[in-house]
Amino acid sequence: MSKPTTEVGEERAQTGETFGVPWPDLNDGLTYTDTVRPSNAASTMIEFYSTKYKNSAPLQGWLQRIRNGQITVDGEVVKDPHTILRAGSELMYHRLPWKEPDAPYLLEILYEDDDLVAFNKPSGLQVLPGGLFQQRTVLTQLQWRECQGISTSLGLSTNPGAQQQHPVPVHRLGRGTSGILLCAKSKLAKSRLAAYFAEGTSVVGDNRKSNMDLGGVRRISKVYRALASGIIDKDEVIIKQPIGIMRYQGVANGLYVASSSVGKPALSKVDVLERDIPGNCTLVQVEIQSGRPHQIRIHLSFIGHPLLGDPLYVTGGHPKCFNSESGENDFAQDGGYQRPINPVPGDCGYYLHAHHLVLHHPTMKKVIEIIAPLPHVLQTQKEASQEHCAQITGVASVS
Repeated sequence: MSKPTTEVGEERAQTGETFGVPWPDLNDGLTYTDTVRPSNAASTMIEFYSTKYKNSAPLQGWLQRIRNGQITVDGEVVKDPHTILRAGSELMYHRLPWKEPDAPYLLEILYEDDDLVAFNKPSGLQVLPGGLFQQRTVLTQLQWRECQGISTSLGLSTNPGAQQQHPVPVHRLGRGTSGILLCAKSKLAKSRLAAYFAEGTSVVGDNRKSNMDLGGVRRISKVYRALASGIIDKDEVIIKQPIGIMRYQGVANGLYVASSSVGKPALSKVDVLERDIPGNCTLVQVEIQSGRPHQIRIHLSFIGHPLLGDPLYVTGGHPKCFNSESGENDFAQDGGYQRPINPVPGDCGYYLHAHHLVLHHPTMKKVIEIIAPLPHVLQTQKEASQEHCAQITGVASVS
């Protein structure tokens, strides 16, 4: 790929340009390093790991890892789980390489300049490492692109103030959600974009502005398309249900759910675009002021219309299953917990797309509008017809 010839500050990526490297069969494994603190001195190795990293593996799993020689103490492999630890010792756990679940790898560039870049993320691709996905993520593709020198534009800004080695995502987008993912390429852009997102959430948390108009002037605006189950009667619905966290098997830090008692403020505006009576589903546009994790999934399920195909959330904004279905001795080949039988937030199957984003540029005095093309299932009948006609016209012009 040839180097783009542009001036500083100009948009440099052509809409529709894609990049990505196919995933290897196995990832590189992981290495975790700890220094034994005085408070942990005199503890045994098994006590240390089964307590500090209890969310990683059950007791029997850690025993297996130790006896496999996957842990070193001050550079020496130690297989005795009852070894007494000394303050200041360096511990290193080597997690063996594993085959991660299937995931797409191609990313489409929607917009790029010296400070930020926006991608069209496919459904099924996780943004940041977590859980089973430590390599098959958006972040890994950005790092590989930088290391391989495929492009001189991504992460190698011509702006003297740009200090990022590669673009960094500045907001959340669920693994099953497709569409616009905004990334910062400079520290200044990262801090300002983070402030934009935090600003919206703080406004929602201000009770004096609880009845605010979502159409008001803001520095960033996000609009999603979604397919909800059932028929939504009202043409417009404002949802203000707070979102909190509950303990949930397979989610170390807890599951986000609708929660009035301990939840944080969240606000979504839902506009009905089309009602499919025979299919018993509703095509909606959702604008969110706040940015709570899984907010749209939770809010639509809270009002009785979960996203069509959502494996996790049901009416009321809670998970389908509450009970744990794995035990202390139920662990995988590498000693870690088995994948939960119950659904988890990263499971796909629903239809949600970050379609439209408008923001005040973090370093330039201009407003940017970014649009991610809609999947066919999230198009209105009129949009689908227009796309079909455009394709026919394009074929005719070529011939």
